[in-house]
Amino acid sequence: MTQITDTILMIRPVAFRMNEQTAVNNYYQKVIDSLLPATVNAKAQAEFDAFVEKLRAVGVKVIVVDDTVSPDTPDSVFPNNWISFHENGDVVLYPMFAENRRAERREELIDLVEDEGFAINEIMDYTSAEEDGIFLEGTGSLVLDRENRKAYCALSPRADEELMIEFCEDFEYTPVIFEAFQTVDGERKQIYHTNVMMCVGTTFAVICADCIDDKKERKMVLDNLRKDGKEIVLLTEAQLNHFAGNMLQVQGADKSYLVMSNAAREVLTKDQVTKIEKHAEILTANLDTIEACGGGSARCMMAEIFSPKK
Repeated sequence: MTQITDTILMIRPVAFRMNEQTAVNNYYQKVIDSLLPATVNAKAQAEFDAFVEKLRAVGVKVIVVDDTVSPDTPDSVFPNNWISFHENGDVVLYPMFAENRRAERREELIDLVEDEGFAINEIMDYTSAEEDGIFLEGTGSLVLDRENRKAYCALSPRADEELMIEFCEDFEYTPVIFEAFQTVDGERKQIYHTNVMMCVGTTFAVICADCIDDKKERKMVLDNLRKDGKEIVLLTEAQLNHFAGNMLQVQGADKSYLVMSNAAREVLTKDQVTKIEKHAEILTANLDTIEACGGGSARCMMAEIFSPKK
């Protein structure tokens, strides 16, 4: 079991914009009124291409698939929410909160990954839960510690407890369940995705423990991480507003990298950077447009492929 992979799937946007259907509980999204939709998409594509180039330059294998104009999928650049690839060859399809995000699920993407030499065993499809208004948005909702078989999950309208436990039973993970909040206009509101507030690496974890309002739950989460030998790097809630929690450790040609956006890197303190760099080199990309309109960042754009080679 490895915690990190050297191969990721990324979807190049064709009609990227702010998704009005996800904005109801993603408080990180902003409308950029001053820009025409075509300009927003062109900027997002430029950010995407530069990001892919940076990853490939350090030896990360990136499978890039172009999105299609129809159906309308403004958030297709964030594939980690609807699909995950596992070491046993299983692929998981997840139920999505926003109706227009459900169209992002494209069977041919699984075929493309197979064409790249990966073995696909079984497709575990949880998407029928959408009919009951139950959602679990992939590795947005689930932050997986694959080595220690733990799944961290902050409950929200996009992360259902029962379905999360079902996933854990199917894949033999221990569920670590809690609630995480952010302050929006003076009110505490649930954070929509776990991967906004925490990231689990091989030997470290980056987390905003302040988001876990319940002290017992906070202690339980931190205890789990420490017990598994993770050095904990604590974030502030202010740093989360710049996507500092939305990071992913990947394997490059000769070392591992913690991937994040420029915005996330800029708000980290010297002490935080020093702690992180003991474990992985920091790799950044400018994702300003994608972050502002999409309300997601570097981690959301990468669907890790752990599938075995054929």
